[in-house]
Amino acid sequence: MAAIALILNLTLVAGSHMDMVLIPSGTFQMGSSSGLPDEQPVHQVRVSGFWMDRHDVTNQQFESFVSATHYKTIAERPLNPKNFPGVPKSKLVPGALVFTDGKGWDYVPGASWRHPQGPNSSIKAKMNHPVVQVAWDDAVAYAKWAGKSLPTEAQFEYAARGGKTKAKYAWGYAALRTKLPQANTYQGNFPQHNDNTDGYALTSPVGSFPANGYGLFDMSGNVWQWCLDWYRPDAYAHSAKLNPTGPKDSYDPDEPGAKKHVVRGGSFLCADCYCKGYRVTARMKSSADTGLCHTGFRCVINSK
Repeated sequence: MAAIALILNLTLVAGSHMDMVLIPSGTFQMGSSSGLPDEQPVHQVRVSGFWMDRHDVTNQQFESFVSATHYKTIAERPLNPKNFPGVPKSKLVPGALVFTDGKGWDYVPGASWRHPQGPNSSIKAKMNHPVVQVAWDDAVAYAKWAGKSLPTEAQFEYAARGGKTKAKYAWGYAALRTKLPQANTYQGNFPQHNDNTDGYALTSPVGSFPANGYGLFDMSGNVWQWCLDWYRPDAYAHSAKLNPTGPKDSYDPDEPGAKKHVVRGGSFLCADCYCKGYRVTARMKSSADTGLCHTGFRCVINSK
């Protein structure tokens, strides 16, 4: 058994295509003329073929990475007092941001990928759920270990459309259903109360909802997913036409001093009455050093 485990581990580290989907090369119109300003202008992009993980990286997969490398995520590391002037040292303890209905976001000491909602929570019964509370640096570390990389924003949007070039959602053109939802999102009066019509208050096991046209699961909903690109609201105005990798630096007018990367796909906190972040063109951004209870990732391997 140990030999088999070693072989599987070496295969993963070498960049295996196991449980991945080959996305064919193609040209599409990236962005939306009816979306938010940072989704514009709509522009033509050609993407070379690439392999993409069929589903988000799971807790089980991330645990294998941690066991092999003894990696500690940013949420598990001590905080540097120099980065938090004026904050008492007693409060500078490892943790992460957690969302609670009716209360919003709060920094919770002890929250991490093993304890997504705080120290009293656990992933023991959720090993097939997407790993969350991972910062961009954590996702990159996993991807390198696996012989892969994070997808570019263009790769993600192209793959999310599932071959339907004008699709608004990963499942196609139809609006999100109230009954029998097509993805794990927030149903109810956000952010006060989640009706849980889809059966999940938080993350759902990968593959719980139908795959898109390319056979990819959770390209809309469940968890936001890290992309390779830096975030800028004007990125599309300067985008390359072939395999764009995003701007050279980051700028968010809401937080000019924060270095942010793009996240895509929406999450279980995206509501029809709020952000509709599960649209295939929706862009969001997050600080590279920040883990969140609704943010994970998947990887790609670029074809040679």
